[in-house]
Amino acid sequence: MKAAPDKPLTRPQHLADAGLIPGDRVAALDSVTARFGMAVTPGMASLINPDDPADPIARQFVPDGAELREDPHDVSDPIGDSTHSPVPGIVHRYPDRVLLLPVRVCPVYCRFCFRRETIGSNEPEVLGDAALNTALGYIRDNTAVWEVILSGGDPFILSPRRLQHIVAELNSMDHVKVIRVHTRVPVVDPSRISDELITVFAESHKPVYVVLHTNHVRELTQPALDACKKLAAAGISLLSQSVLLRGVNDDAATLEALFRELVANGIKPYYLHHADRAPGTAHFRTSITRGQQLMRELRGRLSGLCLPEYVLDIPGGHGKTPLEADWVHRDTAGLKVMDYQGARHDYDEENE
Repeated sequence: MKAAPDKPLTRPQHLADAGLIPGDRVAALDSVTARFGMAVTPGMASLINPDDPADPIARQFVPDGAELREDPHDVSDPIGDSTHSPVPGIVHRYPDRVLLLPVRVCPVYCRFCFRRETIGSNEPEVLGDAALNTALGYIRDNTAVWEVILSGGDPFILSPRRLQHIVAELNSMDHVKVIRVHTRVPVVDPSRISDELITVFAESHKPVYVVLHTNHVRELTQPALDACKKLAAAGISLLSQSVLLRGVNDDAATLEALFRELVANGIKPYYLHHADRAPGTAHFRTSITRGQQLMRELRGRLSGLCLPEYVLDIPGGHGKTPLEADWVHRDTAGLKVMDYQGARHDYDEENE
């Protein structure tokens, strides 16, 4: 492999120049990136092993011709953001919480992203001042909103000044009690976790939860873990969310290693998402049955602290639903309770 790149890779030719793909693949991958954006940070590029055709880091970030295959299950807006967007920059799917989307770019573009039709596209990169004020006004006017989730795009690529404005506005709303941030930045571009950025959230009057997106233990480099420790030292609670991805983490040992490393560094695994049906992502999707098998196996191998909830965003915008196996079954004889090995046991609740 050639020397690690010193700036983001945004075209297939950059991947070839860095020795991450053969030069004869550039033309084919140009066709992929003409439709779906590409960005790989130097940190993530340095983790890719070009000699391993099954490298889990490359699979997440390097374009693949399979992305141009049409699948009858693909949906352009797989979780129904547009259905629940009353004003630009807001997704209001549940009564007590909203997504605030102030930015539509990320430091990396995951090849399985459920917003890939809008993130990194030709749409404006950030929500303009007028649109942001309208979005904040919507939150202010809807007093049932208890939690605001900053997502995107990746909110942590915004300037601390912009983030400070957003957090200050949310702090001024009495009905908003919790601020949550969904981000990949601490993992893929940890140098962005500056003291100035941390101060924005550390000085919030409301609790702040940062939910880290990570899918493989190799992503948790020492700089990434150091960035997370800085956030935690400032009093910011850390959770994680991952996506179950064929060829990346769809085996129990890989998930176990990831979840153990997260918890060992003070990060609670929160969600394991079943992969959404975004266009060009069929090659990443497992069956739900496989995901249930993995979660049952993990329950026998891991502490409860290490176990996320396995969930599906129901296509069409109907929200999340748990996907864990049916642990309790009732028949004419009473309750049967299943253990992590799949055996069912009678449970007598008569005297309870």
